[in-house]
Amino acid sequence: MAQIVDALNGLVWSKALIYLCLGVGLYFSFAMRFLQVRHIKEMVRLLMDGGDSEQGISSFQALAVSVSGRVGTGNIAGVATAIALGGPGAVFWMWAIAFLGAGSAYVESALAQIYKIEQDGEYRGGPAYYFEKGLGMKWYGITFAIATIIAMLLLPGVQSNSIAAGLNNAFGISPTITGGGLVVVLAIIVFGGVKRIGKVAEIVVPFMAIAYILVAVVIVVMNISELPRVFSLIVRSAFGADAAFGGIIGMAISWGVKRGIYSNEAGQGTGPQAAAAAEVSHPAKQGLVQAFSVYIDTLFVCSATAFMILITGTYNVENPAGGYIVEKMPGVAIGPAYTQAAVESMFPGFGSAFVAISLLFFAFTTLMAYYYIGETNAAYLNVKGDKPWLLTGFRVLILVATFYGAVKAAGLAWGLGDLGVGIMAWLNIVGIIMLRKPAFASLKDYEEQKAAGKDPVFDPVKLGIENATFWENRNAKGKRLDK
Repeated sequence: MAQIVDALNGLVWSKALIYLCLGVGLYFSFAMRFLQVRHIKEMVRLLMDGGDSEQGISSFQALAVSVSGRVGTGNIAGVATAIALGGPGAVFWMWAIAFLGAGSAYVESALAQIYKIEQDGEYRGGPAYYFEKGLGMKWYGITFAIATIIAMLLLPGVQSNSIAAGLNNAFGISPTITGGGLVVVLAIIVFGGVKRIGKVAEIVVPFMAIAYILVAVVIVVMNISELPRVFSLIVRSAFGADAAFGGIIGMAISWGVKRGIYSNEAGQGTGPQAAAAAEVSHPAKQGLVQAFSVYIDTLFVCSATAFMILITGTYNVENPAGGYIVEKMPGVAIGPAYTQAAVESMFPGFGSAFVAISLLFFAFTTLMAYYYIGETNAAYLNVKGDKPWLLTGFRVLILVATFYGAVKAAGLAWGLGDLGVGIMAWLNIVGIIMLRKPAFASLKDYEEQKAAGKDPVFDPVKLGIENATFWENRNAKGKRLDK
C-alpha cells in the first residue's frame, strides 16, 4: 500500500504542480497589485467585521474555521519533516509560497462568496459550486466534490496519527485510547453542524495559536544571540549558498513548497468552504480575511516551529544518497519529536507535554474543518435532497478514518495526506485560473467603493457577473447588511 501511495504521489506532486503553485501565486499577486501587502491594515480591520445570522456564521468564525483547517499537524510535524528532508532552506520556500499563496487564497475565497447559495437553511459554497455556476462546468464541480470527499477521508489520518504519536511520546498514552477519545469528541461536535463548529473554533483557535507562538518567542529570546545565524542559515540554504546544504537545493524548494501548500492550503480549495458560510456584504471582505489567514498559518505558526527547532539545534537533515548531512538527534524519527525536543531542551519536563497538547488542539480543530469541508461537498452532491444517506455515510466514515489513522504508521498517513492535497490542488488551481476575472472584478469594485467612503455592497449585475444568484436575489429583495 505504501509503495502504491508513493508512486501516485510521484505523479501528483511532480515539478509541474510545484511550478504551477508558485506561478499562479505570482500571477495573482501581480494582477491584483500585491493586495497581500497593500491591504494588510484592511485585512486586520475586517477580522472582527460583520455578524452571524440564521443562515451563516460571522466573519471571524469563518476565519477561525479556515485557520483551524490550515493550522494543524503540518505546523508542528510538517515543518520538522520539511527541515529533515529539505534542510533549513525549506523554511524560506514555505515563506515564499505563503506570501504568494495569499493572492490565491483571496481569489478562491472571493469566488466562494460570489457563487454561494442558501441550501437547507445554511450558506453553502466552495470550488464545486463556483465551477458549476461560474464556469458552467457541472461535471468539473462534481469531480472536485468527489475528490474532496475522498481526500477528507484520507487527511484525518495525518492529524490523528500525529496526535497519537505526540501523546504517546509525552505521556505514554496508547494510540488506541487516543483514537477512541478523538472519535467520541469529534462526533459530538460534527453532529452539531456548522454553527457548533464555528463556535468551538472561534474559542479554541486563537487560544492555541497565541499560546504556541508565545512559547516560541520566549525560546527565541532566550537564544537571541543565535537568531542572526539562524536567519542566515535559512536564506543561504534556500539558494544553495551554504556548503553543507548546497547539494539539496532542489529538495529544499520541493519540500518547502509541498509542506507550505499542505499547511496553509492556499489554492488547494479547502478555505473557500468556510469563506462561503460567512455573512458579509461584499465577497472581497471575506477574500481579504482569508488571505490573512495564510499569514497566520505559515508566517506565524510555522515560523514559530522552525525557529524553535533551528535555534536549539534539535533536528537531523537526511542525505538523499543515504545517511545524514546533519545528525543532531541520533535515533529520533521525523515528526513532532523534533519540536518536542526543542521545547524540552529549554524547559525540561514541560516541552514534550506542551507540544503534545498543542498538537492535540491544532490537529483536532483541523479534523473539525475537514469534516465541514467534506459536509459541504456532500451537500453539493445532494443539492436536490435525493441522497440523504450521503451525509450520514460521510460522518461515519470520517470517524472511522480518524480512528484508523491514530493506530497506523505515520509514513502511510503522510503519504495519503499528500495525495489528497495534491489532487485537490490540481483541480482547484486550474479552475480558479479560468475563473479569475470575477474575483479580480470584486476586488476592484471593493476598492472603488472604499475610496468613495462607502461600506462596500456587492452588485454582480453592475459588474457583469452572471449566475451570482444569491446576491441577485438579496439585492432584488432590497436586503443588505450594515457591514
